[in-house]
Amino acid sequence: MRIVIALGGNAMLQRGQPMEADIQRENIRNAAEVIAKVAQKHDVILTHGNGPQVGLLALQNAAYDKVSPYPLDVLGAETAGMIGYIMEQELGNALPGAKIATLVTQTLVDNNDPAFANPTKFVGPVYSQEEAEALAAEKGWDIKADGQYVRRVVPSPLPKEVVELDIIKQLSDMGILVICSGGGGVPVRRDDEGKLSGVEAVIDKDLTAAMMAEHLQADALIIMTDVPAVCINFGQPDQKEIHKASTESMMALDFPAGSMGPKIEACANFVNGGGRFAAVGSLYDVEHIVEGLRGTWITNEVTGMTFYKGLDDNELVSA
Repeated sequence: MRIVIALGGNAMLQRGQPMEADIQRENIRNAAEVIAKVAQKHDVILTHGNGPQVGLLALQNAAYDKVSPYPLDVLGAETAGMIGYIMEQELGNALPGAKIATLVTQTLVDNNDPAFANPTKFVGPVYSQEEAEALAAEKGWDIKADGQYVRRVVPSPLPKEVVELDIIKQLSDMGILVICSGGGGVPVRRDDEGKLSGVEAVIDKDLTAAMMAEHLQADALIIMTDVPAVCINFGQPDQKEIHKASTESMMALDFPAGSMGPKIEACANFVNGGGRFAAVGSLYDVEHIVEGLRGTWITNEVTGMTFYKGLDDNELVSA
C-alpha cells in the first residue's frame, strides 16, 4: 500500500517537555524506529507538524531586536528543514540502505480565507493563563485554551494545492521515502501574474496531508497523535474510544477546532475522495493501526460506529 503518515508536532515535542534539540531528536528517533517497521512493508510518504517548533522560533526571533521579526512563512520553512533533517537522519539509521529525501514544500492558500480573522492554530509552548495573558498584551498575540494550558494561536487557512506535488509523486514512484509538507507546507499565495509569495500563517498539516494523499492516490492516511484512539466525551467518566466509523457518523460529532476537529475533517476528506481508509491513533500503535487492530479507522465500508470495550484487549461493542 501507499500510506501517507502525518506525525503530530506534539509527538516530537510532548506537552510540557523542555523545548531542547536533544529531546526532540530522542522523540524523533523513537518515532523513526516505529515508522521504519511500516516502511519495510509499504510505500510511505511522511509529513509532520511544527506547532511547538515554529512558536519557539518566533520567540527566539522576537528576542533579537536588531532586525525585523521574520514572518511565519519563513519560520515554517526553517522548521521544515530542521525537522526534516533530523527525521531523515534517524529514519536512515533505522532503515539502513533506504532511499530517503526531505523536500521543503509550498502550500497554496486563499488570501481571503476567513481563518485570517479567526486564528485557531496552536503554536509555541504552553503557558498558564496569567503568563499567556501577559504575553498576549505585550506581543499582540491571540491566545486560546489548550486543555489545561493556554497557547498562542495564529491563522490556519485551508490548503488549496501543494505546489511541488508532482515532484513528491515522482520521488515516491522511484521508491524514495519522502518527508514533505512539513507543518502543512509553507503557506503561499499566487498573484494575478502567477507569482508566489509567503503568507503570515501556519497551515494545518492534517488537512494538507489528506489533500496530498488523495491526489497521490494513496491507499491510506494515518494521523499520529498522542492518544490511542478518537474518543467520545474525552476526559470524562463516560469516555468511549471509537474503533471504526463511517465519515458521516464522525462528521456528525463535535470535535475541538484547534486539535481533533481538523484531524477528523482530514480523514473524512480523504475517504470521501476515494481513499480506502483513514485512521487516527498513537504513533507507537502504527503497525497495528495499519492492520485495523488499534486506533480509530474511518471508512465508508462500514455504517455507524463501533467502540472498544477496552483498548488493552481489543474487545468491541456496537454503537
